[in-house]
Amino acid sequence: MSAAPAGKPPKDPAGNPDGDEAVPAPPSRGSRIGSVPIDLHHLSLFGVLAVLVAVGAVTVPEQFLSTGNLQLVLTQASVIGVVTVGVTFVIIGGGIDLSVGAIVALASVWATTVATQEFGLGGMLLCALLVGLGCGLVNGVLVAYGPMVPFIATLAMLASARGLALQISDGKTQVVEVDAVLELGLRDAYVLGVPPLVLIFAAVTLAGWLLLGRTTFGRRTVAVGGNAEAARLAGIDVRRHRLLLYLLSGLCCGIAAFMLIVLTGSGQNTNGNLYELDAIAAAIIGGTLLSGGRGTITGSVLGVLIFTTITNLFALNNLQSDVQQIAKGAIIVAAVLVQHRTARGGTST
Repeated sequence: MSAAPAGKPPKDPAGNPDGDEAVPAPPSRGSRIGSVPIDLHHLSLFGVLAVLVAVGAVTVPEQFLSTGNLQLVLTQASVIGVVTVGVTFVIIGGGIDLSVGAIVALASVWATTVATQEFGLGGMLLCALLVGLGCGLVNGVLVAYGPMVPFIATLAMLASARGLALQISDGKTQVVEVDAVLELGLRDAYVLGVPPLVLIFAAVTLAGWLLLGRTTFGRRTVAVGGNAEAARLAGIDVRRHRLLLYLLSGLCCGIAAFMLIVLTGSGQNTNGNLYELDAIAAAIIGGTLLSGGRGTITGSVLGVLIFTTITNLFALNNLQSDVQQIAKGAIIVAAVLVQHRTARGGTST
């Protein structure tokens, strides 16, 4: 092997001119039309979503295609969508977070106590964010510095957060009496026909997309999830980065909790039930590998929209919820099989 020319530092494997950090780039899974990269998995998800829309347009056209129903679908997708953005980062980084639903419940309950509501909208929002960040901090410390297996650490947080939410609320629904919060859920607060919660979801999605695909933080997340030891040898503080990933997940849970408060006008210890499963499932069908190292925010958001549209279609067609769960399970299995075949195909070339 020839040495690098004198006066020129060796090139970083990730293409960084500084050569100070070897962060592997995510593998390309798409093709190109001219000079435009096309992600085939995203196209397939768009295809599935288009088929679902076509089914709704044929079976219940007047109801499904109405402006009110489309606003409802997007609003319902917004809360779980924000949670899914945070979960996607954790999974790409090689972890898992089973506590997101319980954190949403705890944050919503804590932010709707009588004492917290005295501080108005700002106080409730700040409380929800701080509770989410606090839970994310505990998860991150246990996983990164414990060290504990992410499954066990977040499972313990799930149980603890649910229990604390039940204790704070005493099992009762805490009704919101702050007008500024309730007004966000009214039609008068819509911006050009778009609900405020959908705008928040769009902002979080854009921020997550930029953070994952356009920053060093995103490249480090992919590197840590793909090969933690290689990332450590490349100069990345793996433990600190894992802590930041769980803080990010907790922050998303805090945002989602406030959105849920606006949507329901209350805080309950049952809020966020099974959010962890829905968020993980949406990320998986969006192309995120459970083993870490690969995933996109776009794919996860499409997964959320697919699941939400399925739920809406079943409700409009008066179909039983058990069939709906079977359909979701079949989609998850199909997505994992596609991922497995793609991975085998990539290793054989």
